[in-house]
Amino acid sequence: MEYDLRNCAVAAPVILSEKAEAAATGETNKMDLTPLPDINQFRLGSYKFTVVRDGINVSEKPYETFGTNQAPETVQGLLSANFLPADKFVNGYTPALIDTGSDVILIDTGFGESGRARGAGQLTVGLKAAGYSADDVTLVALTHLHGDHIGGLMENGAAAFKNARYVVGQAEYDFWSNKAREGTPAEGGHKAVLANVLPLAEKTTFIKDGDSVAAGVTAMLAAGHSPGHMVFHVESEGKRLVLTGDTANHYILSLLQPDWEVRFDMDKAQAAASRRKVFDMIASEKIAFLGYHMPFPAVGFAEKQDGGYRFVPKSYQFDI
Repeated sequence: MEYDLRNCAVAAPVILSEKAEAAATGETNKMDLTPLPDINQFRLGSYKFTVVRDGINVSEKPYETFGTNQAPETVQGLLSANFLPADKFVNGYTPALIDTGSDVILIDTGFGESGRARGAGQLTVGLKAAGYSADDVTLVALTHLHGDHIGGLMENGAAAFKNARYVVGQAEYDFWSNKAREGTPAEGGHKAVLANVLPLAEKTTFIKDGDSVAAGVTAMLAAGHSPGHMVFHVESEGKRLVLTGDTANHYILSLLQPDWEVRFDMDKAQAAASRRKVFDMIASEKIAFLGYHMPFPAVGFAEKQDGGYRFVPKSYQFDI
């Protein structure tokens, strides 16, 4: 009997560190470990998607990140009303691979080697579990240039995806590569771009709103989280999905309350406007979306609810 594992979530082989061994034996009860990557595969028309969990992070005081223009008790109340802890939140990181048959397209790259000491940077291990190698990737498209999206571009000082070409938003690249960022709060991001993105500039196509990325993949500007943040529309055989990047970073706090300010949004008013624009479209047109920080496997739908949007995670609709 043969089994089709295409649509199954698969955990990579477990290799226990000292911390993980302690957790497995009950010597610690802290959720301070990132599991090795899960993968989830599904089809959109003729395109095959592979979603990889690059890592997770547990943070304290959600109200210091989300709803920063609200009273902490208001943020905590919304979390509690949705069966979530009021004092902690889990953030996941989910790069996605799209195999079109002619291209193997990677959307964002996770933390890479810089995240491995804390259990992140698991993209390439996840790709291997899914049957791909880094050398199979023909195109890397970046929603924006924050560290958790570009950290996997380089490995040991060389391009991690040596056979790939790259697509980056022009406005995003212009902002982060500019020496004017030196001595500002954006200096750390500037240095990360110089280390991870600049060495690949000769193989990079710089795009703007509405440009084609590859067959069936189109870019749309959704700025605010960062100056040139992009989302990517994917269509195959009449099926559609939008990779929303960091347009919304929490499935409750960012979607049910899209106007609440988020600490990591550089232009908070513009980010809120982009959230409404993108998720109004997704909800009205009943399009699937993949959000980089949504609960794994980070794919679902958005339904309008009480002035915001309810996240409906995918189940078997892609499988039959």
